[in-house]
Amino acid sequence: MIPLRDNAAPRRLTPVNTALIAANVAVFIYELSRGPRVTAFVGRFAMVPAAVTQVLSNPHRSVDALAPLMTTVTSMFIHGGFLHVAGNMLYLFIFGAAIEYRMGALRYLLFYFASGIAAAIATIWIAPASIVPVIGASGAIAGVLGAYFILYPRGRILTILPIFIFIQFIEIPAVIYLLFWFGVQLYAGLEEGGNAAMTGGVAWWAHVGGFMFGVALGPMLAVNRPRRRRSK
Repeated sequence: MIPLRDNAAPRRLTPVNTALIAANVAVFIYELSRGPRVTAFVGRFAMVPAAVTQVLSNPHRSVDALAPLMTTVTSMFIHGGFLHVAGNMLYLFIFGAAIEYRMGALRYLLFYFASGIAAAIATIWIAPASIVPVIGASGAIAGVLGAYFILYPRGRILTILPIFIFIQFIEIPAVIYLLFWFGVQLYAGLEEGGNAAMTGGVAWWAHVGGFMFGVALGPMLAVNRPRRRRSK
């Protein structure tokens, strides 16, 4: 199921959400410009669970040795290909505006980064010895989805549903769509255990951890705002 739009956000282009999308796209374009040197770029800024674990377990670490901790943030802006960044930005575009509206710009920005860090922690917890780089904004975006699940229980998502050679456009309640999404992530995570994180597959537990973080923290940061219908 491919989401196309929701009916909750009063306006689609909000400042922080739009800036986050632009930043991700800009970094991806920079990755493309690096050519063969992109491997070194990814190696420097991707999050490697084993490197973070080593820093956290060393009581005598120096300031310079703290660099791996910063990758829990920098890795959010690195993507492994066009479909990777396009899929993530589609979800952020559709679901992020409504959450920014409820939280306000600054709280939404902090929430986004906190969700990404929570997702990284979940990955490290599942596979602390993994040396496979973890990249992508999906953990942070999972936090946005979790907040949306709680804050907009009556929201509806217009979705493309491919059925064999036919394409159907259907409107699905947000709670159903997001429960299905979360169920897929959780099932895949339980099925693969820590193997995906260890071998370079999808970091399912980052999605699970980010979503649960959003469910827990999203309502605490939201403020009550009058519901406005978005102009078409």
